[in-house]
Amino acid sequence: MRVLVSGHNGYIGSVLVPTLVGAGHDVVGLDTFFYDECTYGPDYARPAAVHRDVRDVGVEDLMGFDAVMHLAALSNDPVGDLRPSITYDINHEGSRRLARLAKDAAVPRFLFASSCSLYGASAGDAMLDEHAAFNPVTPYGESKIWSERDILTLADDNFSPTFLRNATAYGFSPRLRSDVVVNNLVGYAVATHEVLLQTDGSQWRPLVHVEDICRAFLTALEAPRDAVHGEAFNVGSTAENYRIRDVARIVQDVVPGSRVTLSGKAGPDLRNYRVNCDKLATRLGFQTKWTVERGALQMLGQFERHGLTLDQLTGPRMQRLPRLKELLASSRLDDNLRWTQVHAGTTV
Repeated sequence: MRVLVSGHNGYIGSVLVPTLVGAGHDVVGLDTFFYDECTYGPDYARPAAVHRDVRDVGVEDLMGFDAVMHLAALSNDPVGDLRPSITYDINHEGSRRLARLAKDAAVPRFLFASSCSLYGASAGDAMLDEHAAFNPVTPYGESKIWSERDILTLADDNFSPTFLRNATAYGFSPRLRSDVVVNNLVGYAVATHEVLLQTDGSQWRPLVHVEDICRAFLTALEAPRDAVHGEAFNVGSTAENYRIRDVARIVQDVVPGSRVTLSGKAGPDLRNYRVNCDKLATRLGFQTKWTVERGALQMLGQFERHGLTLDQLTGPRMQRLPRLKELLASSRLDDNLRWTQVHAGTTV
């Protein structure tokens, strides 16, 4: 198939593109390239790409594709809190608009990167399937709910949306993020010998390797239309739900000489949910390949291979919020998170 991947140059997209190409698909990227200067380790073979903010896409950008995979978004809760109105503008309005344009361009399949964060503050230890109530605690989680709702209204015989609710990602990518929990804990263990918990560690979180996310997207793309039309899937493994303190213990066991410590500000986290991912397995035959322990070992190997300092781990190269603040402070982005004239002429 000919596939357009929005947000192809981000953390997941940089792994998704090689996955799709390896399966024989023709891939074109679309990205605003906020994180193009944030490469860690070897880069991926880049596809042809449209340099475009998702808010500025035109129907002509979407002509001739068999599917759109929509990943482009402000990518986590702290970034969403930086400019809540812009989070809704990009993540909700931008997604709704892109889906509408894809339908106008006669693109038959639309795969939306949603998130298990829409389950938010779940009561108790219940396992949440795709029919569970939403209880978001951040603009990011809310934006995913609204996007799913509005995109689903476009579904008909000619336009088939699918919603992939990713668990919390981890694992290596050329556009590495250290603001996701497994990568963060391993990074601190390598850089400081402390597995630093930023919360009390009591909350539950489903975890999934970035490569498994990309394989799930590929599986949904290649699945029969009737199996995925208008459907939502929790992406991960039911067996891979962990309390954060248990993840910390795994990391302590993986990184020699490290020990679990609590930050001085450690407290409870409102985000707390366990997720059932059996639908993806039973409906599409999908199984994850990674576990948190294997992922922690992978990250340890990558950090040892390419080197890691605390400044890298906590700075704009690996964390999304510091990166956007850096671009804002240098006036390369304006208050609406659009590139300015200061950025004009630079290579992205």
